[in-house]
Amino acid sequence: MHIRPASSADAPAVWSIIEPVIRAGETYTLDRNLSRAEAVAYWMAADKEVFVAEEAGAILGTYYMRPNQPGGGRHVCNCGYVTAPDSTGRGVARRMCEHSIITARAHGYRAMQFNFVVSTNRPAISLWQKMGFDVVGTLPGAFSHPTQGYVDALVMYQAL
Repeated sequence: MHIRPASSADAPAVWSIIEPVIRAGETYTLDRNLSRAEAVAYWMAADKEVFVAEEAGAILGTYYMRPNQPGGGRHVCNCGYVTAPDSTGRGVARRMCEHSIITARAHGYRAMQFNFVVSTNRPAISLWQKMGFDVVGTLPGAFSHPTQGYVDALVMYQAL
């Protein structure tokens, strides 16, 4: 598996990966009815550095990295990750997280923070903890899950 910066030519593949996650509404706080153009514009916005995980010409996942906050918080980055539905369980998310930590360090970030990890997303929480992230805060009932109602969101953090 190879991870590389995304280009505008990757937009159709990125859309095919993020659309099911957006439509499900279970892990991201995005409007479930976002259009393709709106979703791709969000994911590939100018304030983000976007990457794709690729194997044999197929894109298996995507992630973005950006400063978590402007100004005095700019030394902490934030990332979002999505794995293609047919690529889950193959280590794609782990590889993207490893790549993001290396890239964040190379870019001079001092920490990485995930602002809103939905508490029902157990596979992600487990992986992030294995990758060295700690839960540093809980936002009670902060996420309206489409089938489970109001659930907590976690803030996860790792010093780099």
